Amino acid sequence: MAERPLDRTVFSAKEIEKILPHRYPFLMVDRIVHIDLEANEIIGVKNVTVNEPFFQGHFPGVPIFPGVLILEAIAQTGGILVHQKGYDKKIAVLLNVTAAKFRRPVTPGDVLHLHVQGLHISGNGGKIKAKVMIGDQLAVEAELSFAMVDKEKL
Repeated sequence: MAERPLDRTVFSAKEIEKILPHRYPFLMVDRIVHIDLEANEIIGVKNVTVNEPFFQGHFPGVPIFPGVLILEAIAQTGGILVHQKGYDKKIAVLLNVTAAKFRRPVTPGDVLHLHVQGLHISGNGGKIKAKVMIGDQLAVEAELSFAMVDKEKL
């Protein structure tokens, strides 16, 4: 059977940990399945499991993945794109979230495909546009702006 683009792994969780400063329980990207630096595109994957620590208090009995953490997963996926564009001595820090729309609840068992498009990326900052898919359903869409900060200054 031929490999489908969303089945492959471009960066594993261990490789992502070499790029992002985040660690458990705040690392929100499990793997990267696609990256195209010329098109400024990247697709990350987040597997939502019932073992996530916040499900104990975020609507017990009716676990819903917090929207703010979905935005964080988008931002982290964008951060990997920024790193791969050559800004490896800097960290992208969130400035603004616009046009965020949550189209369906995210629950344990869902697999989020984080489609991120870099609209503008520079040494000072930039803007990304994202859509989060669960299978063929649109779950979330948003635009995020960020500033670039030297790693040594954090």
